[in-house]
Amino acid sequence: MNPPPDSADLLDRFLRYVQIDTRSNDQSATTPSTPGQWDLLRLLETELKALGLVGVTLTEHGYLLATVPATSAKKTPVVAWCAHVDTATNLPGRAKPLVHRAYDGRPIILPDDPAQKLTIEATPFLRDCLGHDLITASGTTLLGSDDKSGVAVIMAAVRHLLRHPEIPHGRLRLCFNPDEEIARGMARINLAQLGADAGYTLDGSSPGEIDFETFSADAAVLEIHGVAAHPGWAKDVMVNAARLAGRFLAALPPDLSPERTSGLAGFIHPVECTAFAEVARVKLILRDFELDGLAAKRAVVGKIVGELRAAEPRARFDLTFTEQYRNMRYWLEQDMRPVEFAREAIRRAGLAPKSTAIRGGTDGSNLTARGLPTPNLFCGMHEVHSPREWVSLQDMAKAVETLVHLASVWDERSA
Repeated sequence: MNPPPDSADLLDRFLRYVQIDTRSNDQSATTPSTPGQWDLLRLLETELKALGLVGVTLTEHGYLLATVPATSAKKTPVVAWCAHVDTATNLPGRAKPLVHRAYDGRPIILPDDPAQKLTIEATPFLRDCLGHDLITASGTTLLGSDDKSGVAVIMAAVRHLLRHPEIPHGRLRLCFNPDEEIARGMARINLAQLGADAGYTLDGSSPGEIDFETFSADAAVLEIHGVAAHPGWAKDVMVNAARLAGRFLAALPPDLSPERTSGLAGFIHPVECTAFAEVARVKLILRDFELDGLAAKRAVVGKIVGELRAAEPRARFDLTFTEQYRNMRYWLEQDMRPVEFAREAIRRAGLAPKSTAIRGGTDGSNLTARGLPTPNLFCGMHEVHSPREWVSLQDMAKAVETLVHLASVWDERSA
């Protein structure tokens, strides 16, 4: 691509964004679930208006939408670029970003917690980034590259297209959304308001990735109501819900845990347990790439609960399942043009396209199931959801380059 993306601008944007704490919160009933997400969304709203975009709209539920006008006279499908502004809930998100120029292969020690370090031995992806400029946090927070790398890449690509109107492309729609990390990312998006024919999430890892297969996902909640009694006179009266919760957790098959599965194998994962003698509550997530596999995991959980119910009929067991998202492959394999166009854009950026089955989900899972085909593109993030999270500036720049090419490919391939 000539000229190349402005890496200094890309870096400046990313460093601004990661210093805002945008953790989501699944205990909140609001959308967005946390005020920090509003802070980043309003900053992006200001920046989009400063770039001169039209139709910049921040909805009441925290979806920031904008339009990049077409430069081509062709009737080209409208394509959306999407990234989520929230970060994971497990660590603070107000990063103190550190830029490690021209990485030379030596261990990177994170100063606020020297026990946290990056080494090529533990993180083989670093070997592909020798000579790159790497960005990390300081050791006690998330960096927020998931998905502020995606946010920065989109913003930089938009700026590049606006500065180079000679690049032909159709109308583009932007969507920055909240709460992806708590599986609510596109729950309240109005697809008619988004107004796109296809989309891409910028929420992937290594250069060249174009992902069109995700887990299918369910959540489960088990509530156990015991029988309360004074412990001094509890014999043959008390039914201890906390003990029953422990028996339930112990009965979950170890071979179906995330710790023992990889590749295309799904899992049953207890994520939270609150237990008292009178009542206990266990939250789980179930994952599989195929719907029959997901149904089988529901059956495993149901069988364990049924056995506990039979063993202790005085207790009450309430088990509920909730659909979270479905494998986007079921829809995308019916029309692979968004994937094929992305592969061509990746090749034009000098990379080899590659696709993997994501052991997780993206906002594209929801959008695709609702009729907007939305595969997932790389933006360079690594070791996400940990204090060792890092990203290469050069890899983010390749993602910008890919988006710019992608806009042109859609224009060229449209009738």
